Amino acid sequence: MSAHCQVTGRKPGFGKSVSHSHRRTSRRWDPNIQKKSYYLPSEGRRITLTVSAKGIKTIDRDGIEAVVAKIRAAGGKV
Repeated sequence: MSAHCQVTGRKPGFGKSVSHSHRRTSRRWDPNIQKKSYYLPSEGRRITLTVSAKGIKTIDRDGIEAVVAKIRAAGGKV
């Protein structure tokens, strides 16, 4: 599963870990991605989305129908 949110578009952040001796090594910060299933009443079926924790809050606020319409308008596959 890729670390990419279908709702908010969040992706991993990249940077450096700095040790006590100041040695720098590459690392990445992954978003909190979850697989979540939602019921679409207009289509009468369930869909599975990979969403971040913030994406789940966005769906709770705006509603699944509005979020799916926005994803499809942007050219995303649902």
